[in-house]
Amino acid sequence: MIMQNQSQELAPAIKRVRIDSITIYEISDSELNTLEFGSPDSIYLNFSIALISVCLSFLISLSTTTIDSIYIYIIFIVLIIICGIVGLILLVIWFKKRESTSGLINQIRNRVPPEGTQETTATAINDS
Repeated sequence: MIMQNQSQELAPAIKRVRIDSITIYEISDSELNTLEFGSPDSIYLNFSIALISVCLSFLISLSTTTIDSIYIYIIFIVLIIICGIVGLILLVIWFKKRESTSGLINQIRNRVPPEGTQETTATAINDS
């Protein structure tokens, strides 16, 4: 008896509010995969950020230390140039090909016909 009173006191109040309308959006498998995993072009951005970070790290290391060996100095310079160029190229590729998730969501939402227009369905055509 005491346990029932305690559980009734701790139970939250539940309020149900009626929804006026529900819009259902149909999406394809590829759209669902893009929403789930993100755009496949985002890998370009990930590698670009990593390579530019490596480039800047080697550049800062090169500018703050003295390197006696010419071979190590050349290796640092080559790494800075290669990582910087490849990182910038990948950044440009990502910027040109990016397909944002919000753009995909807007594309799906734009499928809904404007208010006041009737949508022609296959069943309405077959009934005629």
